[in-house]
Amino acid sequence: MKQKIVVILGPTASGKSDYAVQIAKQIDGEIISADSRQVYRGMNIGSGKITEKEMGRIPHHLLDIASPKRQFTVVKYQKLATKAIKDIVRRGKVPILCGGTGLYIDAVLEGWEFPKTPINKTLRKNLEKKTTEELFDELKKHDPEFSKTIDRNNRRRLIRALEIITTTNEPITPLKKHPLSYTIEYIGLFPGWEVLQEKIKKRLEERLDQEMIEEVQHLHEKEKLSWKCLESFGLEYKHIALYLQEKCTYEEMKQSLEKAINHYAKRQMTWFRRNSQITWHP
Repeated sequence: MKQKIVVILGPTASGKSDYAVQIAKQIDGEIISADSRQVYRGMNIGSGKITEKEMGRIPHHLLDIASPKRQFTVVKYQKLATKAIKDIVRRGKVPILCGGTGLYIDAVLEGWEFPKTPINKTLRKNLEKKTTEELFDELKKHDPEFSKTIDRNNRRRLIRALEIITTTNEPITPLKKHPLSYTIEYIGLFPGWEVLQEKIKKRLEERLDQEMIEEVQHLHEKEKLSWKCLESFGLEYKHIALYLQEKCTYEEMKQSLEKAINHYAKRQMTWFRRNSQITWHP
């Protein structure tokens, strides 16, 4: 009988972290975070990182493992998550992959083989001069399929994708796949758009009350992250960074951020709906 992996996924604010802890307690599991921003140290409130109290003594993996000053790639995540899965299985526990970054989840479970392309500093410098919209349009032109799977507002990923395409002179897709030899149970959480939008609104208010703005200010002043770097992380970090630079008012920041989070949730669902193996729950 094959070892089982449980995957808990869904759009932002759907309650994945709490649900994963409940499941872990029932099946003697350990949780592996599948969130592209929760890997970074110091990015806690803005990324919705689970607190130690909320963990309920359940071991969590791949949180706070990288410096936000350095780019953390899907290739690195894939390597570390695969290692964590094997370690959890070896100790007789059940791995629970939990998060909303579909790229990370699929890269691990489907065993994507990424092109081994070195960093091209000259090319990156030229790409940095382009707007985020221009970067996405260029990616869409060269690799329309891959452009459907990427966060169009994530400059880091857009630049890396264009770097790979330019260096190899061919599209990233299709990638070779070497799926993990485990039985995989996909559990999706989605309460419906109306309920989710209310959850997003409420959670944003709570995070702003929990000193999320101060967190971004700290990352800039104490951790020496540039405004440009903070903006590259998108969503909360981007919009609050713009507010702290006085490029918008508090109300403008809040409204545009809520709208951006809703758009992000829709992109997440577009990705997840490609997988017919997911059993959805409200």
